Amino acid sequence: MTEQEVDILIIGAGPSGSVAAAYSHQQGFNVKVVEKSKFPRFAIGESLLPRCMEHFEEVGLLDSLKAQNFQIKKGARFLKEGKSCHFDFKEKHTNGWDWTWQVPRAEFDKTLTDELQKKGVPILFETEVTGIRFRENGTSKTTVINPDGKEQHILAKHIIDASGPGRVIPKLLNQVKPTSSQGNAAIFTHIEDINRPNGEEGTLITFDVVTESTWLWVIPFSNGKTSIGFVGPSEFIDSFSGSTSEKLRKLLNLSNHYYKRFENNDFLFDPKHFENFSSPMNTLYGNGYTITGNSAGFLDPVFSSGVTFATESGLLAAKLTAKKLRGQTIDWEKGYENHLKQGVSVFKTYVDEWYSGNLQKIFFAKTINPEIKKQICSVLAGYVWDTSNPFVKNHQRLVNALAKVIEMDSDG
Repeated sequence: MTEQEVDILIIGAGPSGSVAAAYSHQQGFNVKVVEKSKFPRFAIGESLLPRCMEHFEEVGLLDSLKAQNFQIKKGARFLKEGKSCHFDFKEKHTNGWDWTWQVPRAEFDKTLTDELQKKGVPILFETEVTGIRFRENGTSKTTVINPDGKEQHILAKHIIDASGPGRVIPKLLNQVKPTSSQGNAAIFTHIEDINRPNGEEGTLITFDVVTESTWLWVIPFSNGKTSIGFVGPSEFIDSFSGSTSEKLRKLLNLSNHYYKRFENNDFLFDPKHFENFSSPMNTLYGNGYTITGNSAGFLDPVFSSGVTFATESGLLAAKLTAKKLRGQTIDWEKGYENHLKQGVSVFKTYVDEWYSGNLQKIFFAKTINPEIKKQICSVLAGYVWDTSNPFVKNHQRLVNALAKVIEMDSDG
């Protein structure tokens, strides 16, 4: 049985693992990435936020992504009962990127790993972690099975677990908490968008509210395909009979805006169905490891926060790991876990208040103060750590208060 020694072992080659690997390699550390899947592979999380562009730029991955000509995303549109609300990322409170991308994740993630390999980062695809033994000094011995079925041991000074829904370390250590989701489910597929309108309408990412708690996502890609999917209460999604394809066809009938555009489109794959997508961890770090990305918890697809939290956590974990390996003492709770939980807390308020109806009252109000809209737009762009923004610093109180004011105005 072979053994290899590395400074940092990264589990998972998605955006979180790729950003962590790029930074660690940039800093001169001996890095190895293990990935259970073969790339390209399908993944959800196809809409990015401007905040993550900073991460890709910092670790030297941005130019390779730009070369792919992914669909530019300049904002987001929300529709409900004939009303429209549009957020333009140029019109936001926080300084930062004012655009990002809408991406087929199979191509996007493979672009990242191709670039990593060009830089000299070794990635073991189709390699599964079967066990990890941590020592008192924080080093570890990880057992993996290669594509040929042979076992290999990897000795590491630190592990970054970016395994996404696989949650390798949390499962091995029995740290996965019960789901804290809204009890929602999602059903989605891709289509060849044969009726796509010309101009901006054909490129806009849109969230079409079809019931108070159920909405359709429409994410156009630059390759002519579009991702479509419904998110709503599990019991509502399940109330539509038939196969996943039949369910999705029936759900499309609920969208006045998109039904005609999509009624004759073939699904490019049988619609996928998943639920209970929010599974927070008891802790995001331990002696010799850090949990990042979706392994650290995923909220809800409604505001496209998944990849941003993945890259934010991946980069921060890599930075702190670098300091640790250089002999510095790291306060993981203050420097890592609290930082991530602060951002998650802000986004969770917006997710919760979306489904409570309060945020929808704000979005679809007859008028909204331009400065307040800019502040909310910053949150939707992923700048949830900017405490100069009142709608970040006092997120729960202000969202509730504004919704009440709007409700009183409409009643009056």
